[in-house]
Amino acid sequence: MNDEQVDKIATGSGFIAALDQSGGSTPKALALYGIGEDEYGNDDEMFDSVHEMRTRIITSPSFHGDRVLGAILFEDTMDRQIDDRDTPEYLWEVKGVVPFLKVDKGLADEVDGAQQMKPMPGLDELLDRAVAKGVFGTKMRSVIASADPKGIDAVVTQQFDVGNQILAKGLVPIIEPEVDIHAADKPEAEVLLRDAIVARLDDFGNGRRVMLKLTIPSEDGFYSDLIADPRVLRVVALSGGYPRDEANERLARNPGMIASFSRALTEGLTAQQSDDEFDAELGEAIDSIAAASKT
Repeated sequence: MNDEQVDKIATGSGFIAALDQSGGSTPKALALYGIGEDEYGNDDEMFDSVHEMRTRIITSPSFHGDRVLGAILFEDTMDRQIDDRDTPEYLWEVKGVVPFLKVDKGLADEVDGAQQMKPMPGLDELLDRAVAKGVFGTKMRSVIASADPKGIDAVVTQQFDVGNQILAKGLVPIIEPEVDIHAADKPEAEVLLRDAIVARLDDFGNGRRVMLKLTIPSEDGFYSDLIADPRVLRVVALSGGYPRDEANERLARNPGMIASFSRALTEGLTAQQSDDEFDAELGEAIDSIAAASKT
């Protein structure tokens, strides 16, 4: 982490690209990209294919730090190289994009209307490797399916407890308690979530700052107080399954919130496109997401 990266994330105009599909979600991501499961024989070949996809995105002329502030990587991507440089180094030194790392190991079973993160054995070692490779921060995801105070409190408690472990390593955690866009009581869940986050921020000290990755709220501007909170470096939005156009339209109604899209970013990109077609499609996506993030 350095001051230039902190300033870019805190004040930059643009968004954070989520390129962090992991083992469970990789086949779906590859299928949307036009690579079926019959085109790779094992996990090694699957991860080779997804790294080729991510390399194509990152090395595209359209993908640059003027509009892409940061990029969230899967552990396998962090450990690989682009043009003979470690991926985090390539992102920052060549593209001016701040590197983040997904650190969670997936979701536990639903309890009290929420899914906490599975245990993360070896987290300290992973964080040490991330620091050595020049990673700025981390991301970890939980999911809230209903407005159950007990479940929401458990998710936020776990997120902030692990967040403190990450902060102790000098990294900035992205706290991501996603509210399912299909939750019948989504607005009520968002009230409970916001209040639980504020309560944990009240216990935060020593000038430490976190980032928040939240579902685009049902009420426009609902997270404005969190966006303005000095303990929050940035509030970013997940697309949550909305198509890109709808995600952009909803995001644009929330001033100060910027995108951190995954599926909505790569929508329309395929392995079969020529480089010119690929770059044009990606450039259009980046332009639209960056514009929605400027409000």
